[in-house]
Amino acid sequence: MSNGPNNRTQPVTDKYFFQASAVEFKKIPGCPIAYWASASIYSAFDCAKRISDMTSLHRGISTGNTDLFARVWHEVPIENLCIGANSVESARLSGARWFPYNRGGSFRKWYGLGIDILDYENDGRRMIEAAKKGESPGFRHDGSAEYFLPTITWTALTAGKPSFRLLEAGYILGHKGSSIKTPDSSRLAFLSLFNSNTFERFLEYTSPTLDINISQLSSLPLPDNFDFSQAGNVAIELVNLGKTDWNSYETSWDFINLPLMRPECRQPKLHLTYQKLRAVWREMTFEMQRLEEENNRIFIEAYSLQDELTPEVPLDEITLTCNPHYQYGNSKSEDELEALLLADTMRELVSYAVGCMFGRYALDKPGLILANQGETIEDYLKRVPEPSFPADDDNVIPMLDGDWFTDDITERFREFLRIAFGEEHYEKNLRFVEQALGKDIRKYFLKDFYNDHVRRYKKRPIYWLFSSPKGSFNALIYMHRYQPHTVGTVLEYLRDFKDEKLQARKNHLEAVSISAGASQGDKTKALKEIEKINKILAELDDYERDVLYPLATEQVEIDLDDGVKVNYPKFGEALKKITGLSQ
Repeated sequence: MSNGPNNRTQPVTDKYFFQASAVEFKKIPGCPIAYWASASIYSAFDCAKRISDMTSLHRGISTGNTDLFARVWHEVPIENLCIGANSVESARLSGARWFPYNRGGSFRKWYGLGIDILDYENDGRRMIEAAKKGESPGFRHDGSAEYFLPTITWTALTAGKPSFRLLEAGYILGHKGSSIKTPDSSRLAFLSLFNSNTFERFLEYTSPTLDINISQLSSLPLPDNFDFSQAGNVAIELVNLGKTDWNSYETSWDFINLPLMRPECRQPKLHLTYQKLRAVWREMTFEMQRLEEENNRIFIEAYSLQDELTPEVPLDEITLTCNPHYQYGNSKSEDELEALLLADTMRELVSYAVGCMFGRYALDKPGLILANQGETIEDYLKRVPEPSFPADDDNVIPMLDGDWFTDDITERFREFLRIAFGEEHYEKNLRFVEQALGKDIRKYFLKDFYNDHVRRYKKRPIYWLFSSPKGSFNALIYMHRYQPHTVGTVLEYLRDFKDEKLQARKNHLEAVSISAGASQGDKTKALKEIEKINKILAELDDYERDVLYPLATEQVEIDLDDGVKVNYPKFGEALKKITGLSQ
């Protein structure tokens, strides 16, 4: 018989053989043949109290048709979304259609991962009706009495370590986002226990598979005569750190402002701003590591497992987005990790700038500005009467290889940088952004921005890219400001680019090619560029005739409540293809 996990044995006859009593196995719920378990582990399991003595565990809803009833929060009009309902009754009275939906998620402790929402208007009326019609097979309305109450959740199916998080009031529980109901006074202390390495060790014996289920959690031991207050105080700090980190990114519904733009970090020189912010992030990471190790120490002592476990927590298990060891893994050097974090931070700056261009955000006011269907520049100006960096007035921003339009996305980003950080150090600030991104800002917009946006928004982009087949013409719109005439506005930009700007450039080059005063080199260069323009014109003529003009005349209607997956394909080949969305 070979060594079991972690080579912990009790007793050991020699290094290859073990002796263990079947009586000891029975102390562990499910009676696993855990021959490698130590006496301390058996003793911990041989206690009077179980998790189930002080908690109750609940499964959540199975929609039966996730595509139909679930969304990511940024897809829908914000006025149709209710955050923070504290009971089924308050959710019903809100009149909202969409509510936070806990579906589990990746490895993250303490707080976060709230991006999913569920159609639960009138207690899930649409789901119930669909189930009756046979349109959502597998629908189960489990645990509804526990919806919207503060609780603890975990990721049920995990390939790595278990992770438990606080759910504040307002969530509907999902089948893979189950909940642990605890007394209010001890909720955070239980969260501390669940995220301790002691609890993780117990799960190794009761949950050997990847799926951590309710029965396995219920049967785990509680320490005898344990005062939970100390652990609860530690958890308060850990949750606050996790919450601050999660809400620092625009994919959180509680996002207020970009960390780089906050007064306590902001400097005229962007590289100094980043240095201050990086110092804050480093301090947050080390503080969370210190607190988690203190938390581990509390429970190691409570279960008398000092000979079994140590409190240390590696940096890659400190689940803050601002922690590069967690974000990118420990296999990279410190220099590589820092470069990745800097690049991502500059991508977030660019993304926030684009949000300001469209009026989703504003430099002069925190939080979301335009986030309802069909909102206009007039709606924006009502909320931000004198913007320092105004939103685009027609909801179409060209993204081209060259300075063809004054409202081109590259020009607008440069303007944003000047206004946000000042004119004096503009050139250095732009260079800092470009060096972090590894390329010229225009090239970033043309080659990388949209892919980054689609990835950031979980393949449910809020900015849609109208793009000709070879990408010679690109224009971005904001879906919340979309109106049936928007495609017609994109068409106007295309015609202006094609029939006015490109044609004028071609005429100039043709004059150069026959000019007596031009050198042969200039003539040759002009002829090559003419040939290139002719190919672009042919591409854009086809795109206009076959795709964009017919779409503009169609006056396509969308309903944001239907979600990106339904609305995006309505525009067919006019939009940049996204795997899983495009027709």
